[in-house]
Amino acid sequence: MGESSSSIEDDLLLKNFFAEVSEVERDNEVLRILGCFKLNAFEFLNLPFNSSPDEVKRQYRKLSLLVHPDKCKHPQAKEAFSALAKAQQLLLDPEEREYLLSQINSAKEELRVKRKKQLKKDNASKIKSQVDEGKYEQQYEQSEEFQQQLKLKVRELLTEQEWRRRKMQMRISEEEGRLKKDEEETKEMWKRKREHEEQWEGTREKRVSSWRDFMKTGKKAKKGEIKPPKLKTEDPNKSYVQRPVKRG
Repeated sequence: MGESSSSIEDDLLLKNFFAEVSEVERDNEVLRILGCFKLNAFEFLNLPFNSSPDEVKRQYRKLSLLVHPDKCKHPQAKEAFSALAKAQQLLLDPEEREYLLSQINSAKEELRVKRKKQLKKDNASKIKSQVDEGKYEQQYEQSEEFQQQLKLKVRELLTEQEWRRRKMQMRISEEEGRLKKDEEETKEMWKRKREHEEQWEGTREKRVSSWRDFMKTGKKAKKGEIKPPKLKTEDPNKSYVQRPVKRG
């Protein structure tokens, strides 16, 4: 009963909210979404990095209604609406969410290391940090300054990871292309070999007849006739030694 009542209240609040939203605000939200860093789903939904899946769902519902193509007249409203849907999908996918959070944590660690180096140079801040037993640093990480630095550092790390992924994909594509080319060349080689063997077998009777005529008359084959292959005595791969024919 409590959950049903809460849902009704949320619907009422949303209804009142959208009744007050002007067309300009809808257009501005479309532009904000389209201007977001494409690799960070949290930015599209305008959420802090520690937002829960339930908060993701609520925020998506709110923003998607705001820029829905049926309610927003901006020409790129459909594109913004699709971007929000994709962002929600990524943040509700366990693997995608885990990857994004791992990059956020890495960014935090880098900023903390940088912060410690700065504190070593500032004795007053260092002493205050030690006296407050970490509260000073916790307050700093909640500040707008730190959050902005974190946002930029996350962008940097995500960009580096995406570049590595694309380079790896390029190498894989190049290797696949090389293997495909080698396979096609091998197929073509065997095709030519089969055609040659078929052609050679097709002229067998003609070659045998020409050889018999030569043995009988001792005359050379006429122009255009196929001659039997000659073996070089120095050929190490010869299967027999050609001997002269004795004439009676």
